[in-house]
Parts: sequence; C-alpha cells; structure tokens
Amino acid sequence: MKFFLANWKMHKTIGEALEFIDEFIPLVKDVSNKEIALAPTFLCLEKVHEALKGTNIKLCAQNVFYEKQGAYTGEISPLMLKDVGVDYVIVGHSERRKYFQENDEIINKKIKACNENGLKVIICIGETLEERQKNRTFEILKKQIIRGLEGISNFNNITIAYEPVWAIGTGIVANELQIKEAHLFIKEQLKEFAPKNSIRILYGGSVTADNIKKIMNIENVDGVLVGGASLNPVNFAKIIKYED
Repeated sequence: MKFFLANWKMHKTIGEALEFIDEFIPLVKDVSNKEIALAPTFLCLEKVHEALKGTNIKLCAQNVFYEKQGAYTGEISPLMLKDVGVDYVIVGHSERRKYFQENDEIINKKIKACNENGLKVIICIGETLEERQKNRTFEILKKQIIRGLEGISNFNNITIAYEPVWAIGTGIVANELQIKEAHLFIKEQLKEFAPKNSIRILYGGSVTADNIKKIMNIENVDGVLVGGASLNPVNFAKIIKYED
C-alpha cells in the first residue's frame, strides 16, 4: 500500500493542529487504498491521537530517544510515544543529522529502541549537495543503510525515506532519473538485509500537488514524505488523492 506521510516539523500549536484535522478528515475519509499518517510536534501528539480515533489516518512522531527512561532532560522515550497512541516514528531526518549532530550510531540505537517497543520506523537517508556533486551519493546511501540497520533482525516495521538533503524545503526536486537511480540502489542494498521482506521506500524533498503524479509514477517509489506542502489540509489531500 502506498504511504503518504506529513511531517509538520516545528509548525502548528495544538489548536492549529486540531483545526487542520477537522478540515482534513472529510477530505480523505474515502481513501482506502493508501496509508496516511500525520507527524505533529510532541506537544500535539495526545490531542491529535484523540482527534484521529476511528479515522483512516495514523499518528507519527518526528523523533524519539533510545532509552526507556532516565536523566535525559528534554527527551521522549519509545514507551511514552506508545502510551499516547503513536504508530510511526521518523528517525534520522536530515535536520536531526545537521542541527543536532545525530550520527548513524545514534540513529541505529533509536531504530532498535523503536523495534523493541513495537513502533514502526521511517528511516531517513540522503546525500547533501556537496556529496552529490562529488559523485558520492551511492557511497553515502550505502553507509547510512548499513550503519543504520546494523543488528536489526525484524524488518516488518521498517520504511525507508530517501530525502536528498539539497531538495528539502528548497523547492528543488530531484529529477526522475535521480530518484529512479537512488530508489533502485536502495532497494538492492536492502535485499542484503531483508531478502524476503518488501520494505517500502518513500521519496521526500519539495513534494507538491503539482509534481506528485510524476514522482509516484517512478519505479520503486512507494509513497512520499511531505514537508511544507502538508501544512495545508487541502494541499495535502490533493497530494494523497492524485490521479494516476
């Protein structure tokens, strides 16, 4: 099933999130052949969970810490996310890597912690503009996959999101060939870890209602991770309900 995930990042108060949901639910209530999820801020999770009960929309967290509890000021554990009804967790987003210095080792710990607590994980990988210009794209993707998935045995709850860092929030979208090559490479790498599992691979990076059809028609694209365009309920619904 194709997967459409909205990452709101540091946007929307609780009130604004609930206003979005009130408008959004009727727009997508008839969608049964696609999986939909919203990733609000930590503060909004509990209220959003309540508002989504009985709908076809899943709840996702934007981040997680890898310990169950302890002296980790400001952090949120997998158990806490599970307790408020979270289904999915985004791990390793490029903004976490860039601004908060999260490396592959930390990301690996988070993935394992989510696995142990029954949370589904969206693992973000992708190269910077400098890395692409130096023809290091596949090298970077391979390293992030190998180090991120080290020691993981259960791949049933794993989704990969390819997000070229240079295309996130810039309005620049990787061209069809770039996306096709990256997704095929990722798919081949994943066979070494889970040959019998079909791990979904999402694309993220300036996805809009105008380019969604072109992106979704690319081979091995199993859905999208949407940032700015998901902040408006009408726009995000258009992305989800695009016509083949």
